[in-house]
Amino acid sequence: MTALYPQPRPHARIHWRTPITMVVLLAILVGGAWWGWNSLINTSAGPTCVEQQLENNRLVPKQVSVNVYNGGAKAGTAAKVADLLRKRGFHVAKVANEPKGDKVDTVELRGHATNSPELQLVAGQLAQKAAPVADSRDSHTVDLVVGTKYTKLNAKGLASITVPAGTSVCLPVIYTPQPIPKGQNPN
Repeated sequence: MTALYPQPRPHARIHWRTPITMVVLLAILVGGAWWGWNSLINTSAGPTCVEQQLENNRLVPKQVSVNVYNGGAKAGTAAKVADLLRKRGFHVAKVANEPKGDKVDTVELRGHATNSPELQLVAGQLAQKAAPVADSRDSHTVDLVVGTKYTKLNAKGLASITVPAGTSVCLPVIYTPQPIPKGQNPN
């Protein structure tokens, strides 16, 4: 025996909050993906080096960018070496501890190629024989890593190095920091 009772009616009201939230979140996701892809494709990074013919076929210190790293030497040694290189006309980009954490015995030079003129010019500043390491970097900067047995730079380093006539050298683009106008956010 079943009693026939009227069944309750389903609510005629539709809940729109969930579908609207999902559409808004999907729009944010698509917008973020578009912005990320655009940033990846249309990068504003400039060239890291520029092919140039050298004046008088000589490479001088002001055309070379050097990173000086401490690879186990006494604290402050990299900063002292960087100051001396600046006084000789080199552009010193970074002064820090060795980024990979490697310990170096005396001195190590890293650059585009072991026979690249910028590496040879920096090697001409050193009183000790440096172990050159070629890493095929595109920027043509030179990393000078001073180690535990580093002593000093030459009293008078090479003022320039000769490159073969008609040879173009890829010189690093040296960006000079620009002052931020008062009242503007640097970020």
